Amino acid sequence: MDGRSDVKRHMLRHFLAALAYRTQKALRGAPQSFPDFAPGNLARTPHELVLHMDSVLGYAATFFDGEPDAYRPTRADDFAEQVRGFHDRLEKLSALLATGRAFRGITAEQMLQGPFADAMTHAGQLAMLRRLAGSPVASENFIFAEVDPENLGPEQAEPARPDEWWTGELE
Repeated sequence: MDGRSDVKRHMLRHFLAALAYRTQKALRGAPQSFPDFAPGNLARTPHELVLHMDSVLGYAATFFDGEPDAYRPTRADDFAEQVRGFHDRLEKLSALLATGRAFRGITAEQMLQGPFADAMTHAGQLAMLRRLAGSPVASENFIFAEVDPENLGPEQAEPARPDEWWTGELE
């Protein structure tokens, strides 16, 4: 693997860590009813979004291993189990990136613009759903977030620099 490829893989692994961090930020402290919150208009519930995020990243893994059916997650009855499965997927995908194994038929840039960016969009949707559910997520300066490519599990750092003006109250 050449130096440029190493840098790209490092950035992709860091992106996955940012995804883990932002997903947990959106889920941490959510009300018990949040997994099934349905905003209407056929929008996915948080539970459905986490399942879909896992599926999208499973699709990403097929560009290393093939076998698309082997990467389709099933809906867990328990939301915490669904979230754990998503984080397990992040860990496996990061491990594949760390091996230096070649992508099959796509570039690192396509991996980022496709499944990785799609999953990050859904992390943002989780945060928006928290606000719609009446339990908004505190704002913070993500530049200073403790994002670690070695930590892709659900136990993510607390915000390093939450915005001081944040009250948590809805207007």
